[in-house]
Amino acid sequence: MRRIVLRTAVPNPAGGVFPGGQQKAEYGIVGGANARRLKGPDGPSSDTPSSAASSPHELVAELCAALAGWPQVPMDGRVNRARPAPFLNLNAVLSQARIGILHRDLDLRVLMVNDHYCELVGRSVEDLDGLPAEEFTHPEDRAHSAALFRERIANGEPYRVEKRYIRPDGSAIWCSVDVSFLRDELGQTVSTISVARDITVRRAAELELRESEEHYRYTVELAPQITWTATPTGMIEEVSPRWATTTGADPADALGFGWLDRVHPDDVRPTITQWESALVSGDPADVEYRLRTADGDRWFRARATARRNESGAIIRWYGTLEDIHDRRVAENALRESEERFRLAAEASGLGVWDYDAVRGRREWSRELKQMLGLPEAAAAELRTALDLIVPEDRHMLVDLIQAVEVGDGTHRFDTTIRIHRADTGALRWMRTNGWRIQAPSGRLDRILVTVRDVTEERTVEERIRWTATHDALTGLPNRASFTDQLEMAIGIAHATDASLSLALFDVDHLKTTNDTIGHDAGDHLLCTFADRLRETLPEGSILGRLGGDEFAALIHSSDEETIVEGIGSALKSLHEPFSFDSHTLDCAATAGASIFPQHGGTATDLLKSADMALYAGKAASRGALSVFRSEMRADVQRRSSMLGLARVVARENRIIPFYQPKISLTDGRITGFEALLRWRHDLKGIQPPSTIAAAFEDFDIAIQMGERMLENILRDMRSWLDRGIDFGRIAFNLSPAEVRHENLVPRIMDKLAHAGIPPERFELEVTETVFLGRSAHDVASTLEAFHRKGVRIALDDFGTGFASLTHLQAFPVDVIKIDRSFISNLSEGSGDAAIVDAVLGLGRRLGMEVVAEGVETQAQADYLLRQGCDQGQGYLFGRPMPMEEAEAMLRSCPISAPIARSISHRSAPN
Repeated sequence: MRRIVLRTAVPNPAGGVFPGGQQKAEYGIVGGANARRLKGPDGPSSDTPSSAASSPHELVAELCAALAGWPQVPMDGRVNRARPAPFLNLNAVLSQARIGILHRDLDLRVLMVNDHYCELVGRSVEDLDGLPAEEFTHPEDRAHSAALFRERIANGEPYRVEKRYIRPDGSAIWCSVDVSFLRDELGQTVSTISVARDITVRRAAELELRESEEHYRYTVELAPQITWTATPTGMIEEVSPRWATTTGADPADALGFGWLDRVHPDDVRPTITQWESALVSGDPADVEYRLRTADGDRWFRARATARRNESGAIIRWYGTLEDIHDRRVAENALRESEERFRLAAEASGLGVWDYDAVRGRREWSRELKQMLGLPEAAAAELRTALDLIVPEDRHMLVDLIQAVEVGDGTHRFDTTIRIHRADTGALRWMRTNGWRIQAPSGRLDRILVTVRDVTEERTVEERIRWTATHDALTGLPNRASFTDQLEMAIGIAHATDASLSLALFDVDHLKTTNDTIGHDAGDHLLCTFADRLRETLPEGSILGRLGGDEFAALIHSSDEETIVEGIGSALKSLHEPFSFDSHTLDCAATAGASIFPQHGGTATDLLKSADMALYAGKAASRGALSVFRSEMRADVQRRSSMLGLARVVARENRIIPFYQPKISLTDGRITGFEALLRWRHDLKGIQPPSTIAAAFEDFDIAIQMGERMLENILRDMRSWLDRGIDFGRIAFNLSPAEVRHENLVPRIMDKLAHAGIPPERFELEVTETVFLGRSAHDVASTLEAFHRKGVRIALDDFGTGFASLTHLQAFPVDVIKIDRSFISNLSEGSGDAAIVDAVLGLGRRLGMEVVAEGVETQAQADYLLRQGCDQGQGYLFGRPMPMEEAEAMLRSCPISAPIARSISHRSAPN
């Protein structure tokens, strides 16, 4: 008989446990062949059927049976705590067996619990007393455990459940819990007995086993390869189920040498030969062959490695069978493509450099050897190629080869290198295009390179590149190239804390030269200008032609005095005359300069500052250098404001024609008016054209304003005609830009016709400059067309330009207008008087009318009348006036009535 000691909690009738904690009772376990009996101090307590074994599981069953025979709990649910408890004191035995036991009544009061159960759940007897099992059951297990308890307590059927207990520190422990129910004499359940064993290690092992099984399933069953094993003699022992999926045959049929039945007949003998060679040598096997599959014949790759024992003998082969059909098809297509490429390259004269990385073999085509100047028998050696490449470019080929071999970069590469031919030593440019060909594993298989001699193309490209960055006429850098160099110089100056200067040059009278002598003379002038700048500016200066008549120079100096002296000297040299085609020309220019960093920190700012200085210089000191000053910004802003204002004037049609009368000096009659531009300001009222003077230098705005002016003049004329007011003839000023405008004749004649204005009522005034230049013939045709249609042509500001007297005969001029500059100082015997007399005589001989502009005094009018001048125009007769005042003047002094009496009473302007 074995004696077992169990320390049990002695219940206290008042609840809890008696002071002293536990009661010790000794019991003996007796048993024979078929049963075990729990024996206490007073003899046997109960018999429990059992097997002969005494495993922990069987011991738990015996304990449950023994506890079932303990004193019954009274109907009031309380154990009689006054009498000694005949409980089994098995605490030590159960704890030694790592078994925990908890006996509680239905009110969750602890009737008995051993130390190991308290250890399992991490709680004391006091903690467990009245604590629902859900409180120390893992949240994921609570629902199942509670449902199972409710189901079994109804019929008192014991059960087993595996669940996790949660300890107060948050840790969890897996336990196998056997739950039994004790009943009273009436069969009512009065208490529960929970016997728990720690199964955490077992659960972890089961989890690891499941993970291992899943891993095997994914790595073997779901792997795309077919796995197999073979005996040392090569007989297939195992093959994965994927064999059936792939071939459609039973894996059992592949065992032994049955797999050969699925191999393509043409591949059987080579496959057996390679397999037998591996079996003999023990080296890894790697064979490619075709298998008959459900989808037809497909290429597979079989690889195997031998597993050896400690003595080195092979005990088993492990292998895989991989579908490589797509790769083989791609490789075959690639080989065919490469062959076609090779033939095409040879046909197009490309050299081919083929490197087989697997075999380490290089091949050069016949064409490549010819390009390199090598004999056909020359070996394809890398050293040979490097020796031919110019030293400065060798690193390009070496770096490229190294990058390709280690897999850096893309699969394609493109580079251009220079070589000296092996036979002649001639320098040639070679462009190489390469392809890096990899196996599916990522291994480098081949490098295929084509080589083309691009020497001639390179020469053309360099010429194109030079043309894109240089002015073709002077050879200087163009605007884009010069700006790039300026930005680079500023960057260096920033980094080195240096200074530099920028000068802009504007060639004076280039347009006049082009118009009077011809563009070939203008081109020669520009080339001479560029050459003289190179010679006179400080050494190291960077020159550029920004366009048209504008040049630039970047000078590495910031001392203003030095700059003024240097550029001033250059301007004097430029002014020296030279001859071209019997004409004497000079390169006179105006310059503007800015200094870095005082006048700008960027190329854009520096150019703006220099341009402002140039603009100011052209207005105030032509032929000299102007260095940027901050006040110059105001001039530029004023000009910009004028242009913006003019755009609004043209867009909103704020232009108002003012009319200045022309008077017959012989009888004082009004012969007509010259229409002069004015415009209306919302606050300042009528404004003179000087307030938007910059607009007349802008081609687009000038055209728009001319259109508006003409439309308003024709509107006024139409109004006068409709009301029977005779206004004589209205003169309209054409700018040089308008004279050269396409479709000028039909445009104006259509407007006259649309307004119903007779052409003989209309007069066009042009300046002498329209007769100059190579377009003079076109201008003559335009003016002749107007003349034929009845529109009179007046030559304005005569005597101030460059027209020759022959132009008066060559062009259809009806009226000559003497410029006011000759009238202002008119007196007997003066030089101006002589010029006026000559013009009047010329007009009479050519049959042209002569109008004197700027007549402001009676003496001037009397002199002109004595010299036979036809008409006069000026403040003496009337200032420019709006339509309404001109109409009042016409009503008071009709065209037929002279106003000569009133002339003597008009005073000159203040």
